[in-house]
Amino acid sequence: MSLSSLSRPLIPSFTLYGEPAEPVHELLHIEEIQSRSRGHDWDIQPHLHHGLYQVVWIREGSARVALDTDRQEVSGPVAVIVPPGIVHGFRFAPETQGRVLTLGGHFLVEGELDTAGQALRELFAGPRVLCFEQDDPAAGRLDALLCELAAEFITPGMAGTPPLRWLSLAVVWHLAKAGVRLQARGEGGPLAHHQALFTRFVLQVEARYLEHWPVARYAAQLGVSIPRLNRLIRVESGNSALALIHERLTREACRLLLYTTEPVTGVALSLGFEDPAYFCRFIKRRTGLSPSRYREAHAAG
Repeated sequence: MSLSSLSRPLIPSFTLYGEPAEPVHELLHIEEIQSRSRGHDWDIQPHLHHGLYQVVWIREGSARVALDTDRQEVSGPVAVIVPPGIVHGFRFAPETQGRVLTLGGHFLVEGELDTAGQALRELFAGPRVLCFEQDDPAAGRLDALLCELAAEFITPGMAGTPPLRWLSLAVVWHLAKAGVRLQARGEGGPLAHHQALFTRFVLQVEARYLEHWPVARYAAQLGVSIPRLNRLIRVESGNSALALIHERLTREACRLLLYTTEPVTGVALSLGFEDPAYFCRFIKRRTGLSPSRYREAHAAG
């Protein structure tokens, strides 16, 4: 196996589905579900986006949703929340109505975080499905905001203007509040400054986990000491910085084992493990199963 083949992603990575991955820090894009899905026979195959936050809003219709190793059937109104690096796919029922909002990472690492607070961070803390009742006023407000955002988005000369950012943030903020309400989350929490540092750490891990950076290098990049970084991570997540790095590696390993036929040795090398035997011990310690047994167990399920 050549080094060039190891460097190619085993799961497709796009900016927008079917389009080459490009730098996306400032991206803001919205489109109707049918505009892209119809051309793919309503079947969006499992893929991922690096550095992009996505909201798939199904107003009417249904879909079979894959989020990492989880699969479920959903019906509108429903919002599917997809953070960066999450493998996701959709099999939409024909003529499903809704929109897909895609945002670059600047919405979580710049000043908007101070305004949005705890709920905004929690919304994108992991993949989730937010189901609404048909008569829920929150669903109507979200749909109206998305319609207004879509109208502004296609207006000539509006690209990059403050109204688009404000409307996008309003959508995310309403979803965050809905997530708190629907999942019975408590209010309050750490200061926005801590949230911003935590989010910057998560984005750094997303960009560098395959390089097996030590915690000290992440701390240096963020301009904090290792003890302070670990205290911050424990406050925000209940885990150490190293545990979150290992969790990200484990999640990627499990996805590759589930979604590809790459040999275990190839998966280990593609994830930066020089010793496949150590990779097997790492996965067994994290999941309770060897890589081969994990693949067999999930294939059987």
